[in-house]
Amino acid sequence: MQTQLSDRYRNTPEGQEADAILRSCVHCGFCTATCPTYQLLGDELDGPRGRIYLIKQVLEGEAPTELTRLHLDRCLTCRACETTCPSGVRYGRLVDIGRDIVEREVPRGRLESAQRYLLRKSIPYPRRFAPLLRLGQWLAPLLPAALKRKVPASQQAGRWPTRGHARRMLVLRGCAQRVATPNTNAATARVLDRLGIQLLEASADGCCGALSHHLSAQQEAHAYMRRNIDAWWPYIDQGIEAILVTASGCGVMVKDYGELLKHDPAYATKAKRVSELSKDPAEVLINEPLPRLNAARLPGAVAFHSPCTLQHGQQLNGVVESILGRVGFQLTTVADAHLCCGSAGTYSILQAALSRRLLDNKIQALQHGGPGVIATANVGCQLQLASGTDIPVRHWIELLDDALE
Repeated sequence: MQTQLSDRYRNTPEGQEADAILRSCVHCGFCTATCPTYQLLGDELDGPRGRIYLIKQVLEGEAPTELTRLHLDRCLTCRACETTCPSGVRYGRLVDIGRDIVEREVPRGRLESAQRYLLRKSIPYPRRFAPLLRLGQWLAPLLPAALKRKVPASQQAGRWPTRGHARRMLVLRGCAQRVATPNTNAATARVLDRLGIQLLEASADGCCGALSHHLSAQQEAHAYMRRNIDAWWPYIDQGIEAILVTASGCGVMVKDYGELLKHDPAYATKAKRVSELSKDPAEVLINEPLPRLNAARLPGAVAFHSPCTLQHGQQLNGVVESILGRVGFQLTTVADAHLCCGSAGTYSILQAALSRRLLDNKIQALQHGGPGVIATANVGCQLQLASGTDIPVRHWIELLDDALE
């Protein structure tokens, strides 16, 4: 794709990066076939190719409008288009750059701005988010059915192993997952303990920065990244084997730390090392000697929803399914498994109508095989799916932990 960036962006780091991405696009349109919002809305501007043109126009000097912002807002950043693209266009990074520019050029109204500010100042802070969640759970019996389903049930973390092992890994504590689904990390620790691996937590880490990053609060996101790097660095110095991130949405973010902080002279080298060490639990367990489990200990058929951040963002499609199948779980076939469930971080709140349509389609596909349980690999997907079905929805590592118990 030919570009003629305006003087305003031509010599800036973001302009140069965007220019390189734009020039790799060959206009083929293969991406539209796998874009969830294009499939729902049928509008070229609500597909990757159309959004690429919108961003190109802005970088070349055309003034963005509220309509420009709307089409970029509707993007799930699921990155299914990246999996499909034959030219390797880094669309996810391009849309982040485009959103940042448009956010500065087209200020939002007070209500929208306040809503985004409240999300940024509540969800990433467990001490703020936990009381809000508990209040919702307390009020749930009084809420209308549609709202009641959106309130996740209370969950206990269970036992965290205390044995030491020669092999040691670190885990991101995170924010929303730590409050809403605390058993995920504890189950991971128990599974690894059985394999002779000790899982450690750094008391000073927290939100990975993804929520702020995708809401165009870049300096805030970078501050979260630096805090986590500082919290993890003593463990890295001590030789930990990996940094596990059990929420795939956070995992794709941590794996991008090196790219996002590459211009930070104080953190660029450390961020690159953190990204190299970052792994999804599936990347570890695929190479470990897990036993074949007795069928009587398994929960029957399992429908696995592979989050977009796992299969498209981290390019780990099929890895979890391989692990579960290898130890004996019976997996159902899920149609259109590449499509998003509609969670996408804060998307289910900010684009509720589109999110609900995507959720309904996903639930239909997952329930088709008659599973007894639905499994996934990301807290956002787990909560989103649970709001749309009566079938239990769990992190896949919990199923493995239960079966190994």
